[in-house]
Amino acid sequence: MLFCVSSCNKVKSQGSIIDNGKKDTVKSNLTEEKKISTIDTVDYNKRMLALSNNDTTGFWPVKTPYPLPGAVLPYNRIVAFYGNLYSKRMGILGELPKDEMLKKLQNEVANWQAADTTLKVIPALHYIAITAQTLPGKAKLHRLRMPFKQIDTVIKWAKSIDALVFLDIQVGHSNVKDEVTSLETYLKLPNVHLGIDPEFSLKNGHIPGTKIGTFDADDINDAINILANLVKKNNLPPKVLVVHRFTQGMVTNYKNIKIVPEVQVVMDMDGFGDKILKRSTYLRYIYREPVQFTGFKLFYKNDNKNNWEMYKPEELLKFTPKPIYIQYQ
Repeated sequence: MLFCVSSCNKVKSQGSIIDNGKKDTVKSNLTEEKKISTIDTVDYNKRMLALSNNDTTGFWPVKTPYPLPGAVLPYNRIVAFYGNLYSKRMGILGELPKDEMLKKLQNEVANWQAADTTLKVIPALHYIAITAQTLPGKAKLHRLRMPFKQIDTVIKWAKSIDALVFLDIQVGHSNVKDEVTSLETYLKLPNVHLGIDPEFSLKNGHIPGTKIGTFDADDINDAINILANLVKKNNLPPKVLVVHRFTQGMVTNYKNIKIVPEVQVVMDMDGFGDKILKRSTYLRYIYREPVQFTGFKLFYKNDNKNNWEMYKPEELLKFTPKPIYIQYQ
């Protein structure tokens, strides 16, 4: 190929610009990769292996991308109290007066810490910020968004004991994307995380409470995408996403749930009953359909009736995998 001198200089100059552009791109990619992988991966792998409790099936630990620095899991076990401040029937968080409730939570944290000294235990308040409703309401969506002043109160309470906050949504006839987006003001805070409840997602016009609802992986991924974007835009540590589950149909296409460095997904066994039933549910829907981390819900009332007995920390630590998120209702 023949060029005059001036053309050759021009082409060379353009080539240099392109090369520099490639170098800048490569440098940017390397910087981003370094940013993502600055955690101690050897330590992370050891912790995930310990959580798997010597599982031999290959299900656990799940192979996923490493989290961004500042991740809560698997460096801590979370012990949360669940409920709503407007109701004494929805959970321990709204049932007891503030000081009594916080003291009880701290006692549960201490019990779990004594049962497993290898993992730091931290408290959390898991507040139902959007509740499913039997009546359609003004929006005709069978859901009610709590006033922000209530969320502010829960955040203030959590701060007093250095606890995390989870905002839980029950979408009714609405959808995950709209309801999570309505809480972005709070999800931008580094200590505020998210819970979503398929039980109250009624896609076929049924009234919440009359049928058990469902989320597909696409619904869950909507929450993950929103959280991941908030983490990126606001330079936050990873968010924890708790997904409640106690039936096969509550979560569909679990293999399509995306795992990204910005979000840590906990599949939380949410049913009540006797120990045999609860263990069976954990095995069928949590253990056999692995996503990333696991949780377990304990009911002060419904797990202790009919001569049943609520699981103790020492018993749950024998489960495979070990639940790293514990919720009391």
